Amino acid sequence: MAKYLELRFSKKVRLCGTIQYIIATMLYTGIVIYAPALILNQVTGLDIWASLLSTGTICTFYTTIGGMKAVIWTDVFQVFVMLSGFIAILIQGTLMVGGPGQVLSIAYNHSRINFNDFNPDPRSRYTFWTFIFGGTMVWLSMYGVNQAQVQRYVACKTEKEAKLSLLVNQVGLFFIVSSAVACGIVMFALYKDCDPLLAGYISAPDQYMPYLVLDIFEKYPGVPGLFLACAYSGTLSTASTSINAMAAVTVEDLIKPSMPNLSPRKLTLISKGLSLIYGTSCITVAALSSLLGGGVLQGSFTVMGVISGPLLGAFILGMFIPSCNTVGVFSGLGIGFVISFWVAVGGTIYPPSPATMGVLPSYGDFCPLYNASEGLNSTIVLGPLPPLNISEPLERPAIADDFYAMSYLYYGALGTLSTVIVGILASCLTGPVKRNTNRPGVLWWDVMKQTSSVSPEEPKIPFAKVSQDSPDLQKKAFGSAILVSGVWADDKALMAKADSAFLEGSEESLCLCTSLEPSCFHLLRETDV
Repeated sequence: MAKYLELRFSKKVRLCGTIQYIIATMLYTGIVIYAPALILNQVTGLDIWASLLSTGTICTFYTTIGGMKAVIWTDVFQVFVMLSGFIAILIQGTLMVGGPGQVLSIAYNHSRINFNDFNPDPRSRYTFWTFIFGGTMVWLSMYGVNQAQVQRYVACKTEKEAKLSLLVNQVGLFFIVSSAVACGIVMFALYKDCDPLLAGYISAPDQYMPYLVLDIFEKYPGVPGLFLACAYSGTLSTASTSINAMAAVTVEDLIKPSMPNLSPRKLTLISKGLSLIYGTSCITVAALSSLLGGGVLQGSFTVMGVISGPLLGAFILGMFIPSCNTVGVFSGLGIGFVISFWVAVGGTIYPPSPATMGVLPSYGDFCPLYNASEGLNSTIVLGPLPPLNISEPLERPAIADDFYAMSYLYYGALGTLSTVIVGILASCLTGPVKRNTNRPGVLWWDVMKQTSSVSPEEPKIPFAKVSQDSPDLQKKAFGSAILVSGVWADDKALMAKADSAFLEGSEESLCLCTSLEPSCFHLLRETDV
């Protein structure tokens, strides 16, 4: 992934992108590990620190030992476990409310289902625009410039398989997210008159789901364990992929360039050692995540938006802005990160009010207050909860209710947009790069033109020199060939080597594309199997 930044700009930009990715992934993975540890604490009563340690240790162990193969196969199994947990919660919760119609009616009457929220105010947490613009940028950074995803694409045998795997992933993601949303709607229908957080049954919003499971499956032993396995499946899937990706990026971008003579065996051992180190670091971040006030979802999206947003901007500058130079992309990355980080920190220190965020009200009018009598004939008195003791708010700067109150889904879009704008301006001020000086294939439209101009059905035309040799050599020339562009000076050595091999009677020969357009030329070595 970062190799592109070196080809388009310089090694320093590649190093900057690598460091940003490692930091973002480490923080994100730590927050992800914290989520099931909190559930384990709620379900079993196990100490939160013991839960964190056991979760992180298990994930780090099988990622270090099994590598990428273990990550992929465990991901496949964990998807089915997650869906099983969601389906069990949906069925039981819906039956307790009174059926799907009753659930939808309660949610609609209390504005929990609203497809017409087009409020353009960026301070509103969840609207049509926050999902379209903010959500799109966050997901684009995750699927477009994230090594954890790119390494999965590369693991496919062909480009067609990579595209197919991405489509399958989107279908699975749709079912997972839809199931989570449906569980939230069922949860509100069950607790519309008594919010567990207001009643004091839970102490943080992240504990809603574990409380729901323990409540509705109280008479079904073993089902809470299924939910725990469901939560752990999602965490282990994400964490193992991220740890493996961080180790791979470190080896490719930091270890290999500085120590190019290391053997594959040593590189493998170094990669496993890095997985262990990064796993330990993620456990440390998970411990610090217990101090988050906004919840796991907001924390994870904030980290990805603040750090991965500017990185997405750097790739946009490289692929779509031919005049962008190294100074421009460095300036964009720095300013984009500073702005998004500034807003995120400000929003954490001075959190906006629920009214500013557009948070819908919750109710506690019918929470059980106390037992009127004891024994078999005890009754539960229902009523409104006593008012909460609210401390005096801190003195807030004027910017706190405007700029800092921006929805966290916009952090990534803010970082990306700032990076692109500053990168373009800095490149124009310092001398834009001429398009003809860029390497072929680093701009998006060059890649598209190259792909469309090369037809797999066109036969390869060998040099006349090949036809003068034996029929066997001619046959092998078509099965094992080097396509040469001759565009870059860096490739001259390889071309000379191929020509020398040809003169010596090697099983390799030179072959040209049928089209003589520059976009057709490639440097490709095919090997007979």
